[in-house]
Amino acid sequence: MHTYRSHTCNQLKASDVDKAARLSGWVHRKRDHGQLLFIDLRDHYGITQCVISVENPLFEKASALRPESVIKIDGTVVARSPETVNKELATGEIELKIEALELLSDAEPLPFPVNAEHDYPEEMRLKYRFLDLRRESLHWNIVLRSKVISSIRRRMTDQGFLEYQTPILTSSSPEGARDFLVPSRLHPGKFYALPQAPQQFKQLLMMAGFDRYFQIAPCFRDEDSRADRSPGEFYQLDFEMSFVTQEDVFAAIEPVLHGVFEEFSTRYDGTKRHVSPAPFPRITYADALLKYGSDKPDLRNPILISDVTEPYRGGGFGLFAKLVDQGAVVRAIPAPGAGTQPRSFFDKLNAWAREQGMGGLGYIVYEKDGAKGPIAKNLEADRVETIKSLSGAKDGDAVFFVCGKPADAAKFAGFARTRLGQELNLVAKDRFEFCWVVDFPMFERNEDTGGIDFSHNPFSMPQGEMDALLNKDPLEIKAFQYDIVCNGIELSSGAIRNHKPEIMYKAFEIAGYTKQDVEERFGGMLSAMKFGAPPHGGSAPGVDRIVMLLADQPNIREIIAFPLNQQAEDLMMQAPNVVPEARLKELFIRLVPPPEKPEKKG
Repeated sequence: MHTYRSHTCNQLKASDVDKAARLSGWVHRKRDHGQLLFIDLRDHYGITQCVISVENPLFEKASALRPESVIKIDGTVVARSPETVNKELATGEIELKIEALELLSDAEPLPFPVNAEHDYPEEMRLKYRFLDLRRESLHWNIVLRSKVISSIRRRMTDQGFLEYQTPILTSSSPEGARDFLVPSRLHPGKFYALPQAPQQFKQLLMMAGFDRYFQIAPCFRDEDSRADRSPGEFYQLDFEMSFVTQEDVFAAIEPVLHGVFEEFSTRYDGTKRHVSPAPFPRITYADALLKYGSDKPDLRNPILISDVTEPYRGGGFGLFAKLVDQGAVVRAIPAPGAGTQPRSFFDKLNAWAREQGMGGLGYIVYEKDGAKGPIAKNLEADRVETIKSLSGAKDGDAVFFVCGKPADAAKFAGFARTRLGQELNLVAKDRFEFCWVVDFPMFERNEDTGGIDFSHNPFSMPQGEMDALLNKDPLEIKAFQYDIVCNGIELSSGAIRNHKPEIMYKAFEIAGYTKQDVEERFGGMLSAMKFGAPPHGGSAPGVDRIVMLLADQPNIREIIAFPLNQQAEDLMMQAPNVVPEARLKELFIRLVPPPEKPEKKG
């Protein structure tokens, strides 16, 4: 028999009754019934109930075991009586009668129990992450993550992609976030940067003649923590393809994403979830902002926003009419069935709107005997009916309104759509609804400087190529850029890349870069383009966000084995930490203390 175990803790079944077995694992839970002591023994695979009677000389030793101590048990498999069968356990039909017991590792008193799923302070959980990871739900999440990544790799390989690794030590990139810098000992005063994404390298692989690349790529960004992104590092399914159109990219990745979500659609509690079939809907960026108030539309919410600016222009509702004359727009957010809600429902939404910095949330209630509400009293009846038609409202519905600058109105209308969907229980449960958002603008105006900036990936191909760059208003140029969105969460941005150096020079010129700037920052990319570059494109769905959705977790730290806290600290390993002075000298680094914060007076 093996030194530590003949079976794992989820293997023994009724067919093993009367067999000898050896198990090793952690003391998950003990139950003292006086004459009998039950020990739930846990390992990575599951739990087996072990039992010892008071007549056994090992009874005292077993009774003294502390939770989470590691033990080895030899015994005989016995059947449980019918009334004690535990159908929740894979091993619930049997128990192991203890005949020999060895303490392999004694556990000190625990900072928090492992055998319970209660909430504990996050700082404590991260400090003792090795204990936290023993808890069933978190352990399940990390196993799920591993299985998802394995499934992605298999599906990408089946699609003809090959996995290549790109450098971790590289130069600073223009991704938009801060780089993590690594000082060079051999080149004093110079620094490497950890990659924010393998963007340039994967394009260079295409230019080097590799046709289909993918990688489960680590990416590093020195940015603040968010619920859906860990500070410091994250992982993405990075992929790129040569000689492809936008539709070719979609056709390649949709079966992978649909297949992964379908494979892991069963939730931890056993609930099966629906996955939207491929091909996923395509929604233009402009339509996404208009109809959903967001470029990350949640299609589980059936509410569609509409533009009702014209019915208010010159109308009797003076506040909106005045703002419309000044360039504002009005967005209508229908609320199906809200006409039966009490006045407090509308007051509550008005109060919420003010908390968001808006003046309020005007509304009209449509009833069989006419329209009601503050706006309906002041707006002409024909305009009220036009709004009803444009918004798709029916009798018994309410329609809420947001008025403001186009960008502000779209954003807040999106917030209101989400809020109403939640308040009225309209958001479909247990579904994964995918869509593509396409036709992103190539450029946008910088509100601070008034200049033109790239609105998305600067390496994207503009629709219309050089002709568009030369002859169109930059703010009207669309790019072959796209996002994949699931349940209102952006999983990935991607693009058909620009593969022509003359287009790259011109695009960056519009964004305020000189030819010299481009050559200094992207010399490797430009050089490769000048020696024959294929049309190519790709994307990079976030692995962490995929697992978050599948695990039904709102916080990314629940699906990462060893995450940083919100302050980008590893409380378990005590990182970041100070470095000895001798090490800094070796790297030619002198620390400058941060400026002291002025003391508050009064």
